[in-house]
Amino acid sequence: MTNPQTWLRKNLFSTWYNSLLSVISLVLMFWVVQGILTWAIFSAQWAVIQVNLRLFLVGRFPESLYWRAWLVLAIAVTLGAITWGVFSVKQQFTRRQIAIFAAIVGLLLLALPIDLTSRFWLLSIAILLSAGFGIGRRFTKVITPWLSLTWLLSFPVILWLIGGGFGLQSVSTNLWNGLLLTLLMAAVSIVLSFPIGVLLALGRTSNLPIVRWFSILYIEIVRGVPLIGILFLAQVMLPLVLSADMRLDRVLRAIAGLVLFSAAYMAENVRGGLQSVPRGQVEAAKALGLNAPLVVILVILPQALRAVIPAIVGQFIGLFKDTSLLSLVGLVELTGMARSILAQPQFIGRYAEVYLFIGLIYWVFCYSMSLASRRLERQLSI
Repeated sequence: MTNPQTWLRKNLFSTWYNSLLSVISLVLMFWVVQGILTWAIFSAQWAVIQVNLRLFLVGRFPESLYWRAWLVLAIAVTLGAITWGVFSVKQQFTRRQIAIFAAIVGLLLLALPIDLTSRFWLLSIAILLSAGFGIGRRFTKVITPWLSLTWLLSFPVILWLIGGGFGLQSVSTNLWNGLLLTLLMAAVSIVLSFPIGVLLALGRTSNLPIVRWFSILYIEIVRGVPLIGILFLAQVMLPLVLSADMRLDRVLRAIAGLVLFSAAYMAENVRGGLQSVPRGQVEAAKALGLNAPLVVILVILPQALRAVIPAIVGQFIGLFKDTSLLSLVGLVELTGMARSILAQPQFIGRYAEVYLFIGLIYWVFCYSMSLASRRLERQLSI
């Protein structure tokens, strides 16, 4: 194992000009970090985050119905923990890692500016996280065949808890704001755009001229239009085309715009995977007596999707960040809520604190998706 002195001499101070560049870089880094810490500790007004934390997270969702939002979080965390346990069954966790996790949970419970009820919910969710992870690792073979179906079935339950109906008090979509709306729009758009993108990719490689040209026209037209244009078309032009009796909710219109846009890019990612499958695989499957649909489902798609997991996850991350454009068409998601908070008289001009906070939220979720992608790649031995 190389000692620190040898590593520094080899990588940072190997020649006189490398030494000079290293010293200049270290001085610049120290100056920048010192400035940021000085501002964050002595100048920043973090009260804007503390006072408006609920607005950032759930917006104007009725306070009396917060228990439904907590249940949604508990369902998502439990399923995510089970999935994490299934895909990390070969990984060993040390006591140090477990202690770090417990310390993070404890710090969150103590540091977050929330009431006692919210602390109880967070503690319960942390317990569900640990239990779900243990269940996923212990019963991997039993859970794996049902995991995708369980995720799909959880979406109607989550939408029912958020929107109400069927025995629950209805909550207008105008009250779906903040991070709640961002996550909901991103999750639904990802779930819907993926199968549509796969079908478009298959259509573009089809031997049927009508199907192939329709797929090509759709993909190329949508990829040639900016997302904000499609969102404006969905919000402004679509109601003009529909009859007066048929009015789609603006959240549904925004989801339609995101899905139609993302599906075109997803199709090109999947098409790249389809082209990576050797022709001999298809011929061998046909020689075994498989018909065309079974060849696609059992032979081509598994290999194609496995080859383009990084590109697909990159598209999901881009779609999650693109939800910030919804604030330009009247939806108060996370970025739109930040703009509303900045309009409060006592917090006018607190741009740095607010946008650093929502930037941190976006980074946490995007990095989590990237981390999950790498784990999935290792699990599939790509």
